[in-house]
Amino acid sequence: MRDKIKLTGNLAIELKTIIAMTDIYCRDHHSTKECQSCEDFIEHAKLKLDRCVYGDKKPACKKCPIHCYKPDKREQARIIMRYSGPKMLFKHPLLAIKHLIKATKKFPATIPEGISNYHLRKNKQ
Repeated sequence: MRDKIKLTGNLAIELKTIIAMTDIYCRDHHSTKECQSCEDFIEHAKLKLDRCVYGDKKPACKKCPIHCYKPDKREQARIIMRYSGPKMLFKHPLLAIKHLIKATKKFPATIPEGISNYHLRKNKQ
C-alpha cells in the first residue's frame, strides 16, 4: 500500500527534506547509509505526510498542534533533525532554506477537512 503513495508539491519537498536529513544522520551514526531503523522512519514519515490533515498547505511539523507521529518516531525525528539541521545548510541549502521559511508559517485556526493527500487520492477513484 505504501508504494502507491505519491506525494506532490510541498509534501514531496517535505519528504525530500526528511530523507536528506535522515541520510545525513544515518551516514554519521550507523554502519550503513540505509539501515532498517532509518528506512522505517522514512516510511512512517511518508505515511504521515500522506495523511496530514493540512494537506499540501501544511507548515512545518515542529509547531503542529496535532502530533500524528508515534511517540518513538517523534523522538527519532527530533534527534535526527537536531543533528542534521545545521548540516543541511551546507549539504542541501535550498531544502534547508525552504524548511526554515516553512517553519515561520502559522497553522490555520481550524483543522481543514478532506484536503489530505490521502483523501484527495481516494476521492479521485
